[in-house]
Amino acid sequence: MIAARSLTSLTALFAVVALGSACDKDKPTATTTSAGQPTVATTTAVTPAPTLAPTTVAPVNAKTKEPVVTFKSVGLSTPESVMHDDAADVYLVSNVNGDPSAVDNNGFISRLTPDGKVETLKWIEGGKNKVTLNAPKGIGLMGDSVYVTDIDTVRIFNRKTGAPEGDVKIPGATFLNDLAVTTDGHVLVSDMGMKSGAKGFEPTGTDAVWSIDKAKKATPLAKGKDLGGPNGILPTTDKVWVVTFGSGEMYTLDSKGKKAEAKKLPMGQLDGIVMLPGGDVLVSSWEAKAVFRGKPAGDFTSIVEDVKSPADIGYDQKRSRLLVPMFEVDEVRAYEIAR
Repeated sequence: MIAARSLTSLTALFAVVALGSACDKDKPTATTTSAGQPTVATTTAVTPAPTLAPTTVAPVNAKTKEPVVTFKSVGLSTPESVMHDDAADVYLVSNVNGDPSAVDNNGFISRLTPDGKVETLKWIEGGKNKVTLNAPKGIGLMGDSVYVTDIDTVRIFNRKTGAPEGDVKIPGATFLNDLAVTTDGHVLVSDMGMKSGAKGFEPTGTDAVWSIDKAKKATPLAKGKDLGGPNGILPTTDKVWVVTFGSGEMYTLDSKGKKAEAKKLPMGQLDGIVMLPGGDVLVSSWEAKAVFRGKPAGDFTSIVEDVKSPADIGYDQKRSRLLVPMFEVDEVRAYEIAR
């Protein structure tokens, strides 16, 4: 994540990451980071915004791994996270729209259709309709609500209308990133432990994974610099998988926050993580400009390459599509992949 297209800031960010913290963007032609999301009733109609016509959907090429859908130059601005709302059958995209740590209230959430159209570019927009949204990143769905991380607060919106429904402040957090919902109704969020400083992005030491219960109370599942700048989180039945931007690790946390099963992937600066129906895991890597696939306890290989700044990836289970937000180039791509 990066302030308004500043390559200098991005370089500074990566330098900080190498020490153990980390994360995020350019400006907007359309072509055609979680488990256990509950199902809700079909969403109400949303008035579509003017869009460019999509081009024809291209077939998958196993060698070139070409996307089947690409959203480019359609108004996206620093897209950080993409999630498939299966009830509405749309892709929700969080747009930082500038500095990922600035309290500027200019962030927004877009609704994109699987056939390559922009249904509503600014469905939820900071500064409009009583919405506060500074630098939205991770997105999660639970019941009739959309949960979004925003620097030090989790924002909640109505899943059908986009209207604000409340906030959950995370004590001491400095850079909330990914968000995931558990099957028992908890919301997990990662804090990468960083802030903007005089020399660019600097570590804060607030690295943590937080849990928000049904009463909207936030408690730390795990805290400490040894978490390595936690970014993507993936809850399973008995543990939480975490990938880090800072240390380039993948590891688990148990119900008491104990870290285990740590391993390095082929390259680092890891961002998003999703699990396929067969149990394989997909992980995005900024350093590799790729998305890796593998078994949690096995080897990982790249299945999508040459994707600049792949952030919090999503998965469209209906179409078996990997959804990749490209943070620095204001683009979102969808790739068909084998289950």
